[in-house]
Amino acid sequence: MKIARIKKYEQAHFQLLLLADPNRHLIEQYLKSSFGFEMLEGENLIGLIVLTPIDQFKIELKNLAIDPKYQHQGYAQKLIHFVTEYAAQRNYHEMVVGTGTTSFVQLYLYQKMNFRCFAVKTDFFIDNYSKPIFENGLQLRDMLLLHKNLLK
Repeated sequence: MKIARIKKYEQAHFQLLLLADPNRHLIEQYLKSSFGFEMLEGENLIGLIVLTPIDQFKIELKNLAIDPKYQHQGYAQKLIHFVTEYAAQRNYHEMVVGTGTTSFVQLYLYQKMNFRCFAVKTDFFIDNYSKPIFENGLQLRDMLLLHKNLLK
């Protein structure tokens, strides 16, 4: 398994990005100011993670997606661990991530990786997505913001 910086986003990357964020327009907008890493097993794209600097000391985990064939095998944790180390080495003090309040698996993952809740963006998914999103039998409305201190 290898983790490498994404030089150019190809169709396979977009297929994964859209798993985590169904709004291609929003993805294309944030990719302009972001950088990403891909996880490969040989030639197989297992997953990817995208980071967006917010300021000199804060960076946002903007997108994390694992191919469904490889989910629930610890790959997301490996990518999060990789980027938190990467960001800390580049003097970022804090990493933030936003996820849906109905995204139970993602909330569990981020909290397992020591992210803590700090805010809610009410109606974020209503205001920013043209079609309703349903997860776990519930309409997704609000974004929960979590953060992790990267200082040792």
